[in-house]
Amino acid sequence: MGKWTAADMPRLDGKVAIVTGATSGIGLETAMALAAAGAETVLGCRDAGRAQQAVAAIKTRVRNAQVRNIRLDVSDQSSIRAFVAAFAAEYSRLDILCNNAGAMGLPYGKTRDGFETIFGTNCLGPFALTGLLLDKIRQTPGARVVTIGSLTHRNASLDLDDLLWTRRSYSKSAAYAQSKLANMSYAFELDRRLKNAGIAACGIAAHPGYAATNIVFGGSVPVTGKLWNAMAGMGNTLFAQSAEMGALPTLYAATAADLKGGEYIGPDGFMQLKGHPVSVSFSAAARDRGLAARLWQVSEQLSGVRYLS
Repeated sequence: MGKWTAADMPRLDGKVAIVTGATSGIGLETAMALAAAGAETVLGCRDAGRAQQAVAAIKTRVRNAQVRNIRLDVSDQSSIRAFVAAFAAEYSRLDILCNNAGAMGLPYGKTRDGFETIFGTNCLGPFALTGLLLDKIRQTPGARVVTIGSLTHRNASLDLDDLLWTRRSYSKSAAYAQSKLANMSYAFELDRRLKNAGIAACGIAAHPGYAATNIVFGGSVPVTGKLWNAMAGMGNTLFAQSAEMGALPTLYAATAADLKGGEYIGPDGFMQLKGHPVSVSFSAAARDRGLAARLWQVSEQLSGVRYLS
């Protein structure tokens, strides 16, 4: 079998997909490919102007693309609920949910709900969004929820007593790594709970390797550190693969017929930095079912969204 590319995706006519954080980078490339395969694609983006540009870019490249934006700020629990209400009013199914939006490299801050920004955006946002969309997922046999992990999860640990950095000394790199380990733990626990509930859907994790995207500059929240931005920009130029290549693991996770749930998809190259999508290894902490169950409970308590419990 050759290297998997977007050309190997099945047709998705009649299917509905959501991609969060799709104004640029991997999210935009993911939405572009899903729309090209025939999926009715809903972008969940915070900035209306940038979302409109993304929709226009997709329609320019994909003839007859069915694509639109419904405003969504994954760092804001009220915005998540408004997005789900708007989506549920118009769609009866959800075949693919790509929890792509995220933040990285931020100084300590808090979301509108009072959560530490990176954990609130990267973890509690997708947790609540998926839970509130569960009825649509349940109604769609074969639905997939793709959650984005990272190579940095291997360097992380989950402090379940201080996920929001109220007691520890804050580190933006440690906060991001913790959030990515939490994302992976959540993806695998979601898959187990869907199966235990008899729901014909699955959870899969994916990571892009090292891709040239805006997340290194803070994602949806701009970073003001000039040295950080200069180093990130240099890394993107010298070492990263394209956003189009970085989107392939997400697309494989969302559409490949051979996946059953609980897999972790990443690039097949050296140290998983670049390449074509395959099932890749992950840390023992991400496999820890007891840790995942406790994280789920804490996420329910913090977000106020309870499901599959």
